[in-house]
Amino acid sequence: MKKYIYSLFFFLITMSLSAQRYSSTLQDYNAYKAFRGKPLSDKFSNIESVKVIYDLRKQKMYYFNSTLIPLHYDFVVNYLRYNYNLEVFNNENYSNTLKNRDFLLGNLNHIKGTDKWIFELAASDRMPIEQIERFFNLVKNSTFIKDDLKFYLNNPDQMEWFHLEQFKIPCVKSDYIFNEIQYQEVVSGNNVGILKKYNIKDLDKTQPNPDEIIVLDGTPEILPNVRGIIVTELQTPLSHLVLLGKNRKIPIMAYTQALKDKNIQKLLSKKVELKIQVDTFFINETNKKIVLKNNSKKKKLTIDNTITDLVDLSKIPKKGVNYIGSKAQNMAYLIAISKEISFKVPENAHAIPFYYYTKHIQKESISPLINELLASTKKDSAVWVNQQLKKIRNAIKKEPIDPELLSKLNFAFKDAKFKNFRFRSSTNAEDLDDFNGAGLYDSKTGIMGDSIKTFEKAIKQVWASVWNEASYNERELFGIDQQNIAMGVLVHRSFPDELANGVVITKNIFRENFPGITVNIQKGENSVVKPAKGEICEQFVAYHLNSGTSDDDFDVDYTSNSNLNNNEPLLSRKEMSQLFLYSKKIEEKMYRYWRKNLFHPVDIEFKIVGENRDLYIKQVRPFND
Repeated sequence: MKKYIYSLFFFLITMSLSAQRYSSTLQDYNAYKAFRGKPLSDKFSNIESVKVIYDLRKQKMYYFNSTLIPLHYDFVVNYLRYNYNLEVFNNENYSNTLKNRDFLLGNLNHIKGTDKWIFELAASDRMPIEQIERFFNLVKNSTFIKDDLKFYLNNPDQMEWFHLEQFKIPCVKSDYIFNEIQYQEVVSGNNVGILKKYNIKDLDKTQPNPDEIIVLDGTPEILPNVRGIIVTELQTPLSHLVLLGKNRKIPIMAYTQALKDKNIQKLLSKKVELKIQVDTFFINETNKKIVLKNNSKKKKLTIDNTITDLVDLSKIPKKGVNYIGSKAQNMAYLIAISKEISFKVPENAHAIPFYYYTKHIQKESISPLINELLASTKKDSAVWVNQQLKKIRNAIKKEPIDPELLSKLNFAFKDAKFKNFRFRSSTNAEDLDDFNGAGLYDSKTGIMGDSIKTFEKAIKQVWASVWNEASYNERELFGIDQQNIAMGVLVHRSFPDELANGVVITKNIFRENFPGITVNIQKGENSVVKPAKGEICEQFVAYHLNSGTSDDDFDVDYTSNSNLNNNEPLLSRKEMSQLFLYSKKIEEKMYRYWRKNLFHPVDIEFKIVGENRDLYIKQVRPFND
């Protein structure tokens, strides 16, 4: 009876708080739970949040129902009789002074499944350090959390103050949150399939069936043709797994406990429905029908083999996509844009046209192998297909290259101040609107005059990657005509001295209808798109809240910091602001070159190079989200 009364008591309290829109205190977790909601940003999947306001005039605290009232501005207008517009509210209440400021605004966040509590300001809030500490202590003393509360550093100013040891409150960085993440939405959606478990090391010999949803003990090098994927490693949002998954439109999630989850283990070999959402997932046995995609219609590829000269990309080639590929054509556009905007592009950029690849694979040792593969009835055998692909690659690398091509390259680069050159794939089946081909083909370095890392060896390795398992299988899945695949090669100086490399998406991928770019960056040449196990890259969203262009009006919201850089920022505020402005201008100009009527985000790869920390833009393509 006592247990019943006790449960009823807390039920009534919870219901009362839910009906109540706000409170000046939070006495226990039930009070917090009644007001909690999702953060406005999806940058972390394991956070629940309650919004907090301190009224400076009345000196009163307000914790309010963040599901019913999603914005601080909505609360002050509807409950505190604030009567200025949103622009005035933002300018005065996120400023670096108390003059004209009416409110202190924050979020009280809980890392689900833990005892970790963090207090966070909007990344755009320039609140002085004294007021941050005052606000923090007001929250600490008006809630049940007390000494468990930590302040989360989410922008460059706060990071700098912390570095200078100016804070007198306990502060944490993104690793405090990131280390607790067990679940991550990679590609949202739902699908029905047979749940099966595979080891990564066995995938080169065992091919999952197209009607399966698979659980993997790591991140696959090649994305299998399946209905859904559960991996045990957290992903960077701009990794090749993410981009290829979005392209395929299949649900993918990371769940570090997948191999230990009793429900998942119980459902193995059964037909299940997998539903993946931003902050949770559902997997249940089902009787629903498995619907398999059938790409009976082949996507024809354009190939022009009439161009036999090396193409200088300092001038924009006419219809170059048809004979040097999208990547090389886009480089020519970038070079043209760099003449108007002061970023750098890789020097000595040229393109080897399709002609030389096509001529090479017509040799008697190569062409019959390709024809045998494309006409074979053994394509259901992963082992046979992979063996045949390997034979094709070996044959391509064994045959000598047309000496005329090597002569043209040596002549083009004879006066170059660089000796190391990067040879990059530029096929007619990548960087397209509906097929990005991320990570499918290889890039290699050739050194002028070197007897080991020769230009010839680099070119043949890039050509051979047309017939990598990943690239071949992805084209098959998308119904791309394998007979007319052609490889151009983009050539430019390489970057042995890069300080950092990264990817920009010209969109805030964590918050719908909110401005910004999303940036992933890592120290040195360590990969952002294929990070080594245990590596965490720096990730942030950057935006100009009031559509300004000055560094002072520029805001940065960190999601993670590089663990290869002691969790310290890799870019200065000026460099971040510069990257933002340049990337938005590149987006605008690329869509004029592409003759698109509607703007969509673009995917930009960049490097920070040398003592002067020069910004190099090395690639741009459409972002398929």
